[in-house]
Amino acid sequence: MTNTNQFTASKESKSKAKKYRGIAIIAWFLALVGQVVAILKLLHKDPLTWLLVAIGLILALAITGSILWKKANRLDPASKKDKFKFFVQNQLGAILGILAFLPLVIFIFTNKNMDKKSKGIAGTVAIVALLIAGATGIDFNPASIESYTEEINKQTSTLKTLNHNTDAVFWTKAGHKYHIYKDCQHIKGRESISNGSVKQSWEQKGISELCKTCEKRARK
Repeated sequence: MTNTNQFTASKESKSKAKKYRGIAIIAWFLALVGQVVAILKLLHKDPLTWLLVAIGLILALAITGSILWKKANRLDPASKKDKFKFFVQNQLGAILGILAFLPLVIFIFTNKNMDKKSKGIAGTVAIVALLIAGATGIDFNPASIESYTEEINKQTSTLKTLNHNTDAVFWTKAGHKYHIYKDCQHIKGRESISNGSVKQSWEQKGISELCKTCEKRARK
């Protein structure tokens, strides 16, 4: 792999990623605050229904945080060179999703003020919520600078084979694929047609797939 086409997130992608991460952190913070409030309410022997509603709200916040955090990591991925940072950045949603429920689960089952039936219902629901939040937060196929770089170089090589050894493609603001031909039926006549290399289409727009119509045309 050469460094010629090494992936670098664009300023726009970094800005979007920062925004998503900020909202995710707020959602996780509110989830943790909600857990503290739920525990305090248990101390005051509040109704079981209130606790179940609180668990639902905490779960919604935890999932929201994880989804936005994953989106941010796709836009501005970490490098595999720092293994600890790479792991934490990509699995933070799972870690915080579990932390948003684990203390509550422990407190429910150790709470002497709850009757067995209520404890069983609340504990089961809390455990299920913990598992859902943890599973939602796991990134099973995390993006990385290295994986993006490898794919960019692979696609650039393929493109050059199809395009007379030229790394030049076109894409539109609303499109999700890059094109070899500016007059491709899928983008012909559209405003704001951008052009550049495969690498630039990744960095500026997050486009990572060649138009099938252009590919067929080029192979002919």
